[in-house]
Amino acid sequence: MYTKLTLSIDQKVIENAKKYAKNQKRSVSKLVEEYLSSISSSTDEKIEFNTLGPITKELIGIIKADKHTDYKDILTDSLMEKYI
Repeated sequence: MYTKLTLSIDQKVIENAKKYAKNQKRSVSKLVEEYLSSISSSTDEKIEFNTLGPITKELIGIIKADKHTDYKDILTDSLMEKYI
């Protein structure tokens, strides 16, 4: 369930956030949600996420898979599709 939240933020910060969000093909709301989620998650999850490189961080979530799906199966299927 989504709930509306009103924030008071400096106008210049909002303008920069909108530009950044547009470049990332996300909404400002989604950026704020992801940020708040990342800082409120467990310490282990934060450490793991912070050790990832910037390109890897951008790619998180682009493949939607069942929690029981093994990523190696997805990779194998993709490689077979590409080379066979």
